[in-house]
Amino acid sequence: MKTGNSRARLAALPLAVAAAFSSTSGFAQTADNATALQHVVVTATRFPESAASLPFGVSVITAAEILASGATTVNEAIMKLLGVPGRLDLSGGNNYALDLRGFGETASSNQVVIVDGMRLNEPQGTTPDLSQIPIDSVSQIEILRGSGAVLYGEGATAGAIVVSTKAGKGLTQANTASVYGATGSNGLGDLRANASLVSGGFALDVAANDVRSDGHRDNLASKSQKLAVTAQWSNDVLRFGVRGANSDLRSGLPGALTAQQYEENPRQTDKPSDFATVKHTSSGVFGGLTLGAWQIEVETNQLQRASTADYIADGYTVDSDVSMSNSSVRARNRYNAGTWMNSLVLGSDSADWKKTTYGYYGDVSKSNSLAYYIKDDVTIPATGTRLSAGLRTERIQRSSEVAVASLDDTQPAWELGVSQKVTGDTTLYGRVGQSFRQPTADDLGAPLQGSVLVAQTSHDLELGARWKHGGASVDGRYYRSSLNGEIGYDPVVINPLSWNGVGANVNFDPTRRQGFELEGKQALSTAVDVRLSGAVREAQFVEGAYAGKSVPLAPNKTLAAGLDWRPWGGHAVSGTLKWVDTQYPTFANNCAMPAYATMDLRYSYQVRDAEFALGVANLADAKYYSVAQRCSNGTPTAIYPEAGRTATASVRLKF
Repeated sequence: MKTGNSRARLAALPLAVAAAFSSTSGFAQTADNATALQHVVVTATRFPESAASLPFGVSVITAAEILASGATTVNEAIMKLLGVPGRLDLSGGNNYALDLRGFGETASSNQVVIVDGMRLNEPQGTTPDLSQIPIDSVSQIEILRGSGAVLYGEGATAGAIVVSTKAGKGLTQANTASVYGATGSNGLGDLRANASLVSGGFALDVAANDVRSDGHRDNLASKSQKLAVTAQWSNDVLRFGVRGANSDLRSGLPGALTAQQYEENPRQTDKPSDFATVKHTSSGVFGGLTLGAWQIEVETNQLQRASTADYIADGYTVDSDVSMSNSSVRARNRYNAGTWMNSLVLGSDSADWKKTTYGYYGDVSKSNSLAYYIKDDVTIPATGTRLSAGLRTERIQRSSEVAVASLDDTQPAWELGVSQKVTGDTTLYGRVGQSFRQPTADDLGAPLQGSVLVAQTSHDLELGARWKHGGASVDGRYYRSSLNGEIGYDPVVINPLSWNGVGANVNFDPTRRQGFELEGKQALSTAVDVRLSGAVREAQFVEGAYAGKSVPLAPNKTLAAGLDWRPWGGHAVSGTLKWVDTQYPTFANNCAMPAYATMDLRYSYQVRDAEFALGVANLADAKYYSVAQRCSNGTPTAIYPEAGRTATASVRLKF
């Protein structure tokens, strides 16, 4: 009974919030006097369209917002500006695993990352390395909230992160160039260069980064180089281009700390020589064609990754090579039919992947997939109604030399959505659907003895309301995902196949994610903007041995608040406060990681084509961590500390 009442209250919150804002005349009047929010166009639906009538939640970060915040990576921008919780990726460097909707340790396998149409997720569960995207090349980041399974396939139950670069969107209209240099705490050195050359219908875009840091811990020094090049030609009906990118990373691997070590000195390490190297190369060809009411997009991409993790302290090395290719063909037809408009999308995605692992953990893993999807949206302008329906079928074949079974399966995904404008400022929306995830190659390589992993399925629901008036906007939504057979690693299950007799990849007993998310922006005046993002989540096992327990590393509440202030010409101040609630490192929930709050502050001065900036992250020097893996005597242990207070001074020149 209590659970049902809780669901009802959560479901009603988006509508109540929208109604409250739409009826608050003082708030609206303030917004009217400020700069109106720009009309938002998104590509999360795989074609450009207005975000105003979408039947699901979507969040957008612009290049201007990234610049004002001082974010140095894509994942930092998402965490800082949208309050999305993240935790350190243990493979080194400056990457973070993001968690859109409380999936904890399985988050990276339940959300899809797309960069200029290229899917970065690998069918082995590796966290996509968003830190390797040159941040100054990014035009827009879109977070598609909730299932994106129809358009993006398996592993999109929590949503999709869609990154568009300036070259990828074909926005360049003039010859431009910029250089950026920064220095700061922990031996930071950050150099960037970007250039766009345009002539007639031709455009060449180049972005390069070189970042070096000693890290906030012993043996966390890293150096990273990135280069991305895109060349394209376009006219009114045709667009064609090629792109290539390369990134190299070397980072120390300081390992985890015990609770006592963390309290004594969070910078220390007992693995002073462990390190990792990762080299990415990618290339692709893309094109677009407009034929009357039809818009056609085609792209194919190839990615190679060579990585080494040398665990000297433990006496072993893991080397691997990955090759991946994916292709997409999609078409959209938009036409008017009297009093209503129709938008039909047809598409096909295919992917091939192979990973060869050398040494003690030697293995060859393979995956290939082929999917077809259809999505249709009907809009009735007179009533402000939009109806949406989509269906996808995807065949996946996966195998691993060390697996006890291979996987050859076909899974469907579907969704039905509706949005309804109820006033000139307020739109209600809702969506139901089914999503799925197949076992990855890594999942297949460490199964429970006597069992065969099967695909997980999720039944998804989202109800929301968005309100926009002048310089103010609010979007609130309730969601619920009920999962059967969720795939994850259980570290304590008895397993004779494991090296120490415990731990295996399993299909969990039924789990549920539900919660309420709220986002708002307000232009208080032409000089002051504020933003707020908050979430209350429930991520629980609903049956089995862990029934009623929270999913590990999934905080129940998060909050991010920001302010941008332009006191007078050329001067700007940006501040962000982020709070993350307690979370549990184990399935048994027998200890809790402390909640933490951090504050970032940045001042910049723009004079002609030069910007000078000083930023301080974690201004109050909070001592905290985002990852702990075990409990000992009721206390979290196996801790990976986060950085304390850090300062960065930078100069940017535009030409």
